[in-house]
Order: sequence, then C-alpha cells, then structure tokens
Amino acid sequence: MELKTYAENTWCPGCGNFGILKAFEEAVKELSSEIPVENFVVASGIGCHGKIADYLNLNSFYSIHGRALSNLEGAKLIKGKLVCVGFVGDGDIYAEGISHLIFAAKRNVDITAVVHDNRSYSLTTGQFTPTSPSRFKGKSTPEGPPEDPMNPVALMLSAGATFVARGFSGDIQHLKWLFKEAVKHRGFSFIDVLQPCVSFFNTFPFYRKHCYKLEDEGHDFTDFEKAMEKAREWDYNRDDEDVRIPIGIFYKVQKPTYEERVNIKDSE
Repeated sequence: MELKTYAENTWCPGCGNFGILKAFEEAVKELSSEIPVENFVVASGIGCHGKIADYLNLNSFYSIHGRALSNLEGAKLIKGKLVCVGFVGDGDIYAEGISHLIFAAKRNVDITAVVHDNRSYSLTTGQFTPTSPSRFKGKSTPEGPPEDPMNPVALMLSAGATFVARGFSGDIQHLKWLFKEAVKHRGFSFIDVLQPCVSFFNTFPFYRKHCYKLEDEGHDFTDFEKAMEKAREWDYNRDDEDVRIPIGIFYKVQKPTYEERVNIKDSE
C-alpha cells in the first residue's frame, strides 16, 4: 500500500513532523485489514502541520484556522462509517480553535485529534503559542512570553475526552501504537504530540532525556484521578534536570458517543 503522494515535502530537514507522518502512515497500513483505507478522512488546520494533508494519499482537506475538528464533526454526522482524523497545531487548536476542541471532547464525537505541538508558530517564523514555556524567546517576545503555558492534557481530561494521550514524534513506534489505539477507540480521541521544531525551538534533546512511557510504570488509564495526577506531573513550563515527562495513554473509557445519542448510523 502506497500512502505517499506526488507532493514535494517542504518541511525543514529534521522537522518533528516527519515522525508524525511516518507513524501515521504505518498505523493506517496496519489498520487496513480492519478499516478500509477509503473510509479515512483527514483534515488539517493552518500551520506547518497542515501540509500533512498534501503528503497522505487519503481523503483529505484543509480547514480554516482552528476549525479542522468542527469540519470532521460534520463529516462524521453525515456518514458514520468514516474514520475522521484531524491534524492540528498547538497555535491552531489551542488558540483559534480552543472552543471547537473543548466541545468535541465534551460531546464525545467519534473523531481523533492529533496535535502537532511544537510550542511555536513556526510557519510565521517563531512566535509563542499557548504551550510555549516562559523561557521561549520568540520573534514577538524577545524577553519571553508574559504568561505561563497551558496544560492541554489536563484540559482535555477536564473537558470530558474519553481517550487522552501524549506522544513524542522522536519515538515513531510508540507513536504508531498510540495512533492505532486512538483510531480504534469509539469516542473522542486526543493525542498531544511533542513535535520539536528544529528551526525555532529544538526540544529534541530535552524530550529524549526526560520522556518516559506510562505503560512501563503500570499506569491504570481507567482511573481518572490517576490520569489527572500524571497530567500535572509536567506543567509544560518546567525544564529542570529532575523533570519527568509522561507519554502514553493517560485515560481511556467507554461512554456513549455524540453520534449514538443523536442516532446517527454507520451509513454508506
């Protein structure tokens, strides 16, 4: 199965987006025995991440800034059999699109949100985003942002997401597993992918040193309080030597989906 397209890839050499693209390609291939490839629908937002729609030979479209998930909600309501995956950026979805993200989680719409979280508006050459640390010295804030970063994992737990995870684009095999689990989950799936920008905020060395896998420590992802405790272990602002950054599935539970509640069938 060939998922690559004729489009020239214009991401910077070494960009963390390559890991996300590779992991998702492999996930789709491995899921193809269960899910027809033609059932996948990909939408992307605005930013460097958005180009992924050009690089995947799947049904796909660009949305306007911050609205990829709302477009996928509409697609899912029209045809329940579709497997809808939104690729969005931290500036794209945590700023312009924050209300759409929260309500997709609250409704438990059966779609997957993959956040390319490089913690920088890199397409516009390096302004700070909602997850940038206070030490980030960007084009618009040479002294650092005058505010602290948000914690999207804790936010999604609070909003009611039924699958909440964090990945790292430098660990493709682990990220592929997360993608497969998220797609198979019936309900709203959220993955915040730590995706370093080698041009404006290269966090590869930091993540490689401090990330650890939740499943290696026996985390119970059915326990909401434990999930929240793990979500707060790293607040996106710490960069000291003692910090530990959990990746993996924080929380997973089955609840009625929005489509089930409004009686949408898996139509042709």
